[in-house]
Amino acid sequence: MPSPNDSADEPTEEYVTVFDPADGRPSEAVVTAVATRLERDPTELSPLYDAVDPGALNELVEHAHRKATDSVHLIWFTYEGFSVGVRSDGRIQIEDATTATAS
Repeated sequence: MPSPNDSADEPTEEYVTVFDPADGRPSEAVVTAVATRLERDPTELSPLYDAVDPGALNELVEHAHRKATDSVHLIWFTYEGFSVGVRSDGRIQIEDATTATAS
């Protein structure tokens, strides 16, 4: 039986999605992915710029994609209680921030 402190309604598993780094804006993809994970409308979330500079995130991915090297760039930040990892190849990984730091 769950205790009153259990967060059974909160997602606990890793969530992975992708965007097209050639023409997608990772900042928009992050907000959409976190909203999907929370089952909320993106307009209900706090501004992404409270967690990371959206322009810098977009430029980092765009620059890495333009260089077309074999390496993949990765940036992690916390947003809406999640650890969010954005890779320059278009992969977004979302984990519960408390679980991600505990492992």
